[in-house]
Amino acid sequence: MTAPSITLTRLDVQRLERLIDSLDDTLPGVIALQTELDRADTLVGHEEVPADVVTMNSKVHCREESSGKDYHLTLVYPKDANADEGKISILAPVGSALLGLKVGQHIDWPAPGGKTLKLTLLEVESQPANGGDFPE
Repeated sequence: MTAPSITLTRLDVQRLERLIDSLDDTLPGVIALQTELDRADTLVGHEEVPADVVTMNSKVHCREESSGKDYHLTLVYPKDANADEGKISILAPVGSALLGLKVGQHIDWPAPGGKTLKLTLLEVESQPANGGDFPE
């Protein structure tokens, strides 16, 4: 499957590259994140990002296609990750895959046990980049 095209904000890229520089770059999550940053086809200022694009600290609503199960997730920096609250680290496979997605696009999510689940982004419920709130 070809990965969907993604849009990232320059501020997110700057912060995430700083995060990558501070970590062991052989960690799987770091490699996956760098791959996502490298393949972004559009970089925009945080004031220009469309409201239907996932940025850091966005709250999203997505559906796993085979089960029909809905997820409400927030994409966060590793220090803020909390699975019980649906706060997914950017270094988790689903975290780096969600970054930059647009509503209607889908990703393959590597699940435990070697299965691959298909997640469709249904809605960006809130996006700090649009509201002027840029927590790091």
